[in-house]
Formats: sequence, structure tokens, C-alpha cells
Amino acid sequence: MHMIKTCFKPCLFLLNNLLYMYCKCGETDVAKKLFDRMPKRNVVSWNSLISGYTQMGFYHEVMNLFKEARMSDLRLDKFTFSNALSVCGRTLDLRLGRLIHALITVSGLGGPVLLTNSLIDMYCKCGRIDWARLVFESADELDSVSWNSLIAGYVRIGSNDEMLRLLVKMLRHGLNLNSYALGSALKACGSNFSSSIECGKMLHGCAVKLGLDLDVVVGTALLDTYAKIGDLEDATKIFKLMPDPNVVMYNAMIAGFLQMETMADEFANEAMYLFFEMQSRGMKPSEFTFSSILKACSTIEAFECGKQIHAQIFKYNLQSDEFIGNALVELYSLSGSIEDGLKCFHSTPKLDVVSWTSLIVGHVQNGQFEGGLTLFHELLFSGRKPDEFTISIMLSACANLAAVKSGEQIHAYAIKTGIGNFTIIQNSQICMYAKCGDIDSANMTFKETKNPDIVSWSVMISSNAQHGCAKEAVDLFELMKGSGIAPNHITFLGVLVACSHGGLVEEGLRYFEIMKKDHGITPNVKHSACIVDLLGRAGRLAEAESFIMDSGFEGDPVMWRSLLSACRVHKATDTGKRVAERVIELEPEAAASYVLLYNIYNDAGIQMPATEIRNLMKDRGVKKEPGLSWIEVGNVVHSFVAGDRSHPNSQVIYVQLEEMLEEIKKLDYIDEKLVSDASEPKHKDNSMVSYHSEKLAVTFGIISLPRSAPVRVMKNLRSCWHCHETMKLFSRLENREIILRDPIRFHRFRDGSCSCGDYW
Repeated sequence: MHMIKTCFKPCLFLLNNLLYMYCKCGETDVAKKLFDRMPKRNVVSWNSLISGYTQMGFYHEVMNLFKEARMSDLRLDKFTFSNALSVCGRTLDLRLGRLIHALITVSGLGGPVLLTNSLIDMYCKCGRIDWARLVFESADELDSVSWNSLIAGYVRIGSNDEMLRLLVKMLRHGLNLNSYALGSALKACGSNFSSSIECGKMLHGCAVKLGLDLDVVVGTALLDTYAKIGDLEDATKIFKLMPDPNVVMYNAMIAGFLQMETMADEFANEAMYLFFEMQSRGMKPSEFTFSSILKACSTIEAFECGKQIHAQIFKYNLQSDEFIGNALVELYSLSGSIEDGLKCFHSTPKLDVVSWTSLIVGHVQNGQFEGGLTLFHELLFSGRKPDEFTISIMLSACANLAAVKSGEQIHAYAIKTGIGNFTIIQNSQICMYAKCGDIDSANMTFKETKNPDIVSWSVMISSNAQHGCAKEAVDLFELMKGSGIAPNHITFLGVLVACSHGGLVEEGLRYFEIMKKDHGITPNVKHSACIVDLLGRAGRLAEAESFIMDSGFEGDPVMWRSLLSACRVHKATDTGKRVAERVIELEPEAAASYVLLYNIYNDAGIQMPATEIRNLMKDRGVKKEPGLSWIEVGNVVHSFVAGDRSHPNSQVIYVQLEEMLEEIKKLDYIDEKLVSDASEPKHKDNSMVSYHSEKLAVTFGIISLPRSAPVRVMKNLRSCWHCHETMKLFSRLENREIILRDPIRFHRFRDGSCSCGDYW
């Protein structure tokens, strides 16, 4: 300003200093105006402006200036070419980088170590480590930067063995390790490769010997290395030894705690403690800090704390960061706040597959399966390619909806995009087909799986068990053991369910003992409930009750409810009354126990206690969950409740249902209870029994689907005896396969019989 007021005309040297000052201060616009008004420029002028634009990240402007400089009469120097190569490395423009390399050679500037280092760095960043090594080997002069740049290049591509060889060669040439070289080498030791632990400790020893162990760069790299190889004890020691840990060190330590899969809750709490300590020291958390700590909140379900951290994110104006956005979507989705998750999703400016997957997972985990499918279609429409985890989640949503057609389309998409052979997807396919009632397709997918893991075997065993294929499930279990894969608690649960549903009492008891003695697996309540069900189905009610008392789960209502179901089947009224009283005492608000006891009395023709049970339910405000059945037709899921007339085709459905009910009366097998269900209260309109939700759904399927297609219906509650028997006759009358899935198992009705052996 003083020079302008005094009309002072600075010389080129002074103008270059002014230009350099504006560029260093980030005032590139002012610098460019000054540059344009300069009456004379030299190579220093061009270099100053090019350097300023490079520092500000204006790479397009840098290359335009470089082209203009070449067209001038000036001879460009090593600094001009170095800046241009730096831009090529940052933009990964290998083609332009090679052209500049050729210009350097033609210009006779290939000797300076500055350009050698710039070329090595550019080729490494562009992924051509072989060309970088060629430049390195043919250079006349090398310095520590040359070695460090090539070491960093090998680390970047994961060539850790070559990196170590280069490091040894560097030491033999008499160059001492500095913090940059040690940091790069330690970064490699943090990855999974052979002898990484020994290598890391060796480099740690070198750092101590050179007095660099307390250097912030080296200390952070050491901490990160030990954390990544799972040695949190040594990582913590290094962290505590650092005299003045910075934000990067805190981030590395927090990330180390969060990557531990075992004792995840305990380590997540440690990460939270570090976050609070960091704030108490007055440090400003970075984007990485916030995204990591939000994951910790999700792990330990500290949702209120997560909301407070969300407020801090707003305070620091970091809510637009995509990693933070993804973590917030995951946090709110896991907490059940789908609406808040959607808000975070829409407020994230840069959405990637992780963002979409987090939101989709939130919908699926909260039971909003149709919403998850809608989001998946939006993801495809946006042009982004879902990964194998997203596809797996969507197959899970289709399984829960029993939307087999949608599942088949997603299966086809996975094959088309080349990720259909991922084991995680094939496992989800097995589960989807099995839950949709297509056990044949599930078996086919399992046979096509090249490397089935423990999940593959467990899912297939459980699927066969649920479909009443007990022998197939047991055979698969034995085949799995023969393949060298050790069963886990889920595998044994599938086998026990198979033995229970198949009436294989002695086999089930034997597998239960094998699980405990040979595999050291402690039975949980689900394993124990299977044994109760196994004994109950066989009519060994006293043994089942004795087992409950000795199991250690006598206070769990699931155990007693399994026995209560057996009491109804075997008409053990006295035992059923005693067991029901115990279940109601343990779970007074659950309607299922009251309904089971009511049915026991009703089946036995004891009306007074049955009426008292219904009155007790009313007095305690216990309401039975309404039955809901659904079926997929034409990629649309149709839902029905008892007596439902809201469906657009309800008139046709009811006419068809009435005709089928009339026809089954003419079949050879007639049971009066199919006309009037004695299990329903006398004061209730018995016509509702004929219009139970599963009957409406099956009738709609018979009307809408081709005769060759099976009718697959899903139900949220167990079917009553009347509906079970009616489905058998419908399958015989219509010569159709009817598959009904309730919360317990699948019922496959064919030619008047059911796969469950009539133990409904």
C-alpha cells in the first residue's frame, strides 16, 4: 500500500518477493493480479505463482500456468518441473507425468536430486512402483528423501517384504533412519503379513536406539502398529510414555480399542474414556475422532451419549463429513430412530454405498423390511453399485418378508454384477430360499457354494430342520464334521431342532451330550428348550419337567412354554394347569400362555375354567396378538387378518373360499370339527374360524398363482388345529402344494398330509 501511495516502482526482485508473500498467505487472486501487471517476469515469478496454486489445491490452474510458462521464452528450471510433477502425483495423471518426465530429459535437467525425488513420488502415487524404482536405480544422486519416497511407495501398494529389503539397503548405504522412514516402515508392520510382530518390535528397538521413540510421528506409528496387530497392552504403554500426545495419537489409540472384536463392549468403553480425556485437555477432536467415537456409542448402545456427541459435531461444523454422516446414520438406526437416521442421511452431501447400507441396515434391523427394499431400489437408481454386504442384508429382508420373487431378482443381480459367489451372499441366499419355503433352491445354493463355512453348514442344517427334513439335517451335520469344520452352538441348535421335529429322541439326547462333553459348548436356554420340546413331543412330560428343574433355566418362561405346548398335544390337563400357572407367574403379560391353557381346558371339554382364563386375560388387560398372514404375488406382498375384506379382490377370495369349504365336506375324510371348531368359545361367531388369515391368504394364492407354482404363506402366529387340518384338505382338493410358515416351523401340505407329522 505504501509503494502504491508513493508511486514507487519496484524492481523485478521486489515484485517477486511481493508475489511470493501473497502466495504464501493464500491470497492467490491478488497474486494473480500482481503477476498479470508485472512488466517483466522471470522463472522465479512463474515458480512463485505455480507454487501458490499448488499449495491451495488449484491443480487445473497450475497446469495452465505450466503450459503458459513453456510457451514463454524463459527456460524452466527444476522447481517448475517439480511443482508440475507434484500435481500429476496428486491428480494421479500418469500420462501427463510421463510427458513432463520426457520434457525434463529433453531439457537436460535429469540430474538434480529434487527432480529425481519428484519423479519417484509421482510414479509411486500413480501406482507404477516399477518405474519409480527404475528412476531410483538410474539416478546420479540420491538423498534420504529419495529412499523415504520409494519406501513409502512400497508401503502404499502393500509390498512389505520389498520395503524391508529397501530399508536394510538404505542402512547399509550409511543413511540413518529418520522419523519419516520409520513411520512408513511401521505402517507396513501394522498390516497382516508374516513376521509383522517381530519386524515391528525390531523397528521399535531401532527407534529407541536412535532416540526417536518419543518423536510424535514415530510414537504414533508405533502405537498404531501395536494396536493393529492386537497388542493393546504395548500400545497403551507407548501412549502413556508420550510426553505430549496429540490428536492423531488419541485417534490411533481410540481406533485400536474399537477394532478389537473380543470384549468389544469393554474396549468401546475405554475408547469413550479416551475421548473424554482428550476433551478435558482442551484438544479439538477431528472428523476421524468423531466418526470413531460414534461407532463406540453404537457398540455399547450409548445412544443418549451419541446424541450429545452429535451436538458437538454441529458445534464444530463437521456434520457434512461423509464418515461422520455414516456413523450418525448407523447410530440412530440401531437406536430405532429411523426418522433421525433419514435426516442425517439426507444432510450428508457426499453419499456413498456405506451411507446407503447403514440406512438400509437400520430399516431391516427395525423390522421395516419393505422400507429397506424401497431404499435398495433407490440405491440402484442412483447409479451406485451395492457391495456384498448390502446384497446380503437385502436377501435377509426378503427372507423376513418371504418375498421370494424379490429375493430371486436380487440373487440374479448379484450374479450379474460378479459378486454372487461371495460366501456371505450365498449364505444369505440359502436362508432366504429356506425362509420362503423353497428348501430345494436352498439346497441347490448350498451345493453351489465352493467354500462353505460354518455359517453355510449351520444355515442349511437349521433350514432342513425347520422344513421337517430331520434325516437330511442330521446327515448334513455328520458330513460337516467329516469335512473338518467344528460345529458351534448354532449348528447344534439346528441339529436339536431337527431331532425334536423329527421325533428322534435318543439321537437328540445324544447330540446334546456330545455338544457338552466333546465340544465344550455350554447349553443355552434355546438348546435346553429343544430338549424339553423333544421329550414333550414324545410324551415324556415328567422327564421334560425334571430336565427343566435341573437345567439352570427353570426361571425362563420359554422352557415352561415348550412343556405347556406338549401338555396340550398329549391332553395332560393336570400337568398343563400346573405348568401354565408357572408360565403366567413368570410372564404375566404374555398372551400365549393364557391361550394355551384356555385351549387345554377347551380341548378337555372343561368350559368353566376356560371361561375363567378368558376373564382373567380381560381383567389383566392381556390382549392376544392378532393373527396376520401374507403372501407374495407379482412382487407385491399381500397381507390378511381374520375376516379381512379390505383387499381389492376380497369378493372373489370369499366366493372361492366358500366353494372350497363346501367341497372338502364331500371328501372321504370328514371331521365335524372342520365345520365347527370346538376350540373357539361358544359365544364367538364361529364363522370367523373359516375366515382366518391363513385361509384367506392361501385362497388368494390359489386364485392368483399358476397351478404349477406352490402357494407360500407366512404367518406371525401358530395356526390353530382347525386351519392345520383345513390346509391338508385344501392341498388334496386343489392338488396343490401349500407351504405355511409360522414362527416355529414350516408346514408343507401335499396330497392331504403335512410334513410336521401333525404335531402343530
